[in-house]
Amino acid sequence: MSAEKLRNRAVPLPGEAPMPAADAAAILRRNATDPALRDRPAVKFADQVWTHAEYVAESQRWANLFLDRARTHAAPSGVLHVGILLDNTPDYLFALGGAALSGSAVVGINHTRRDEHLLRDIEHTHCGLVVTEPRHASLLDPIAKGLPEILVSNRHPDADDPSTKVGTTLGTKLGADLDDALAAVATTDPGIEPGPDTLWGLIFTSGTSDAPKAVICTQRRFLVTGNRMTIIMDLTADDVGYICMPLFHSNALMVGWAPSIVLGASVGLARRFSASQFLADIRHYGSTYFNYTGKPLAYVMSTPEKPDDADNPLRVSFGNEGSPDVVDNFSRRFGVEVIDAYGATEGGVAVNRDAEERAGALGQVAENVQVVDEDGKELPRATFGADGQLMNAEECVGEIVNTAGAGPFEGYYNNDAANEKTLRFGWYWTGDLGYLDDDRYLYFAGRNADWLRVDGENFPAQPIENTIAAHPDVVLAAVYGVPDDQAGDQVMAGLVMREGATFDPEAFSQWIDAQETIGPKWRPRFVRVMHDPPTTGTNKIIKRTLVHHKFRSDRVGGDPVFVRNRGEATHHPFSADDEAALRESFVKNGRERFWDL
Repeated sequence: MSAEKLRNRAVPLPGEAPMPAADAAAILRRNATDPALRDRPAVKFADQVWTHAEYVAESQRWANLFLDRARTHAAPSGVLHVGILLDNTPDYLFALGGAALSGSAVVGINHTRRDEHLLRDIEHTHCGLVVTEPRHASLLDPIAKGLPEILVSNRHPDADDPSTKVGTTLGTKLGADLDDALAAVATTDPGIEPGPDTLWGLIFTSGTSDAPKAVICTQRRFLVTGNRMTIIMDLTADDVGYICMPLFHSNALMVGWAPSIVLGASVGLARRFSASQFLADIRHYGSTYFNYTGKPLAYVMSTPEKPDDADNPLRVSFGNEGSPDVVDNFSRRFGVEVIDAYGATEGGVAVNRDAEERAGALGQVAENVQVVDEDGKELPRATFGADGQLMNAEECVGEIVNTAGAGPFEGYYNNDAANEKTLRFGWYWTGDLGYLDDDRYLYFAGRNADWLRVDGENFPAQPIENTIAAHPDVVLAAVYGVPDDQAGDQVMAGLVMREGATFDPEAFSQWIDAQETIGPKWRPRFVRVMHDPPTTGTNKIIKRTLVHHKFRSDRVGGDPVFVRNRGEATHHPFSADDEAALRESFVKNGRERFWDL
């Protein structure tokens, strides 16, 4: 099924909540004019506040800017795609508002991407305009010749910003000042009625061994999901969100921001996540809910506990991949309900969280959710030992699929091959691994081997492999995700060294740090030097086997393993003591099953 066919569905899917307005433009106009909402806060940033009327007024300027640029820079569909390379600043939300009012689409650009990978994301999504800020402008320098028009915002400066005010020279291009561009267009509502099936956002999610894919999100998808979140978290217009997860992620947009526009509520923005600033921000903004993905809860829990931690306005949070122990302790310490659920940018699989709680389970699923092998054959149910240990991981772990179809997934942009793969047999294939017990409780077992998620950040393995394979002593590199002891994955690299070469952990660490194409989260935490790697008949590395082996001494067949923990300058041998301590941490955080998988 093509992305275009998926996008053209005209009605909500069975089980979806009704959409609260005709489209996003209509709901923003309602918020700006309804006497009960227009003067209420919509966006809070540091000590600045924009009411709903002020937010929409600013969004109208952005809408006119986008319509002006669409005359010459439109995507093949005829509308403007705007790449947003910003931290969590109000400009990000103004761009979304402008896109809603003009029928344009916002493309969330991940600022951890580099060089040709960053350029590929911009070109692949047909961006006709890029909006950035001084702190990220330098990322565009190496690829400036391939870029469209660049506008640089100096409107929300940060202490860490470069000293040079932009417009600045970006390679051969001049990044014009955003304020100048906005001053040149009208400030009135353009009066466009986009409709619910209008593309509003392209959100990159993880790829497999290929480049990341851009998930199509229409105005309908944003509003339906936002409405569903208001129900799940029991939100009203009086609630205040706190968004510290990056806005180029679906979690921040769908769970954090979308409910606020559906209800006419408000959000407080953190430019970036900070564990030490978390509680101060919550109190400053009066935030009653927040969204998370990955390990933020664990990072906040690592800060010194204080007697008044629960003295805060928080009531509820919603996210995924929090370890059970961390979720429980966070809830106790800060006096907040934590709803940790299974989710993906694409959507597509629903889990019943109202079922009886079962240790480690995401919840109960209907008959249409299955766990299958690569050929679509349903796998056996999980069996557990007396201590709850999973006994048949190699038999029961497979890919989670929805045999009823695509669900809310609207397709990948400009990627028919990925759409066909994700929807083969007419099912929705999540790319996530899991297993089912006899009562159809679903357990998450990690990501596809070529799909990594570190600290809530998704990225493919292939770019890392390509870089490491260029090391003069490396013949072959395989990069894959292994479970983190708290949430998500850690990066592991399996290396085959050239004949006569030995692995020098200090030199390798220094070499990795010098590679501009590998961001900090992409650097391997674990390195395995492989003497006899598992391969297929065509000599391709079997990553699923490497994922199963992980870093465990009883599985790697004598291959040396090295580790580099957070804050360490170099890799060092992964000793028996290191392994024992790490296993103890898995147990402590309620993630022992990931150790055993």
